Amino acid sequence: MPGLVVAVLVVLVAAGGSQEVTDLILSSLSRAAAFLEREHVNINLDGVVGYLILQAELKEAVRTWPHTDPVSWAQRTSTVSLLRRLDQSLAKAILALQTHDPKYYREFEPLLDWRFWKVPQAWGSTDPSLRYTSSRPSECYDEQLSDSCMTLLLGTWKQNGTPCIATESCRDTMTMFDCPLYSLSHQLLYFLIASMKGCSSLLKGDLRESRANLTEADYHKIFCSNMMSSNLETLKDGLNTQTQDIFIENILLCGLAGFSDFYKPDWLQHILRLQDLEVGCFGRDGRVMSQIMGEELLEQLHPPSPPPRRVKRREKTLRDGCSSHVTGVAVSALGGYLNYHLTEQDITKRPLPPPSN
Repeated sequence: MPGLVVAVLVVLVAAGGSQEVTDLILSSLSRAAAFLEREHVNINLDGVVGYLILQAELKEAVRTWPHTDPVSWAQRTSTVSLLRRLDQSLAKAILALQTHDPKYYREFEPLLDWRFWKVPQAWGSTDPSLRYTSSRPSECYDEQLSDSCMTLLLGTWKQNGTPCIATESCRDTMTMFDCPLYSLSHQLLYFLIASMKGCSSLLKGDLRESRANLTEADYHKIFCSNMMSSNLETLKDGLNTQTQDIFIENILLCGLAGFSDFYKPDWLQHILRLQDLEVGCFGRDGRVMSQIMGEELLEQLHPPSPPPRRVKRREKTLRDGCSSHVTGVAVSALGGYLNYHLTEQDITKRPLPPPSN
């Protein structure tokens, strides 16, 4: 069935079937909303944030919907209905996060509001000449350091903490060149969070001569140009369960940064192909299902001690084999596709019809 959906999408994109593509995206998001409705208690912080970014994107889509013809207006009505479902489920999911891990919830609470996430109003493209000549063989830093630097930006590093703090260590780490994979995407995320929080002096105090004239926008472009290169390399090597997550995360983040060349039609096909049409999530792994069933049998024989309450932010595999993180980045990437697609369909951006005789 997923292959059939993708095959239909290929035909529609090639034929310029804009409304049909919108329907496919909305249909996929509706299935993902049903998954959230069922699993809102179990989805981790990354997954919830992904759905919140989608919520912001859909609200912007509804506000600026470009057409008023009956078919398009019906799609807008479907989007409004989808938003109502998300509003209800996300309220429950956020409450569950607060209950299960209050410390982690407090540290990232500013991100748990759709109003925090700004949708691009202008578009640009990446620059292949900015690609690094080589990348470091391993990640530049770990998730703990990344989290620490982001709480300094958010002002949640302590109770009533001052926001927009960029320590020398954080600034140097987040502007380091030649970083691969998740370090690279989290460098961009750091800059995006700073921008959305309103931190205007992120680079103040950087005395390195080689960086003297670089602005936040320059770093956006450098990072996304290398994330584009990473995605192209990933596809050349073949998308697999190890690389699908970072591939979609790059689309999500660089789309949020306003780089429209990440919204390629064939990349949309790759995202849709990863959705389990029955469950509605993305990145479902059947092998995990077998492993979970085996673990459940062992637990019946030897009950384990209670697990720690802290939930790892980056990833959580749910009991049906679904990936919380992949689902979160996929739905928000699809929301970005929808918004950009609607922007391109705006009648003010279409070629003018030939004058009538």
